[in-house]
Amino acid sequence: MLYVNQRIRIPLTEIEFTFARSGGPGGQNVNKVNSKAVLRWPVVASPSLPWDVRARFMTRYGNRLTVDGDLIITSQKHRDQASNVDDCLEKLKEILLSVAVAPVIRRPTKPTLGSQIRRTEGKKANARKKQGRRSPDIEE
Repeated sequence: MLYVNQRIRIPLTEIEFTFARSGGPGGQNVNKVNSKAVLRWPVVASPSLPWDVRARFMTRYGNRLTVDGDLIITSQKHRDQASNVDDCLEKLKEILLSVAVAPVIRRPTKPTLGSQIRRTEGKKANARKKQGRRSPDIEE
């Protein structure tokens, strides 16, 4: 079971892992061992994902899904399968945490009366200062 938060728990039976040969460090081990982990999770068909979280996931990470609606995450950071599997699950958890909570909608506020008065007083003082710099008009 992958625990994301109190609302989101994904059973590992929904997640499918495949393994492949990875590049990177490892010497001859790279040519012999399938250490790269590929996680495949059907986001669209998953019953363990609440509908609001699924909607946010689809809008934010829809470009990462396959045609069937599966999310594919790979990891080849480590030299052994178990560490790469844990890394894939951690990446999935981070992705789900980023869409787990609905963003707070900003409600624009009006300026307070005091701030409006301070603004106009500052503008008037600036205008008086600039008027004082003018040369006096000579009227004949």
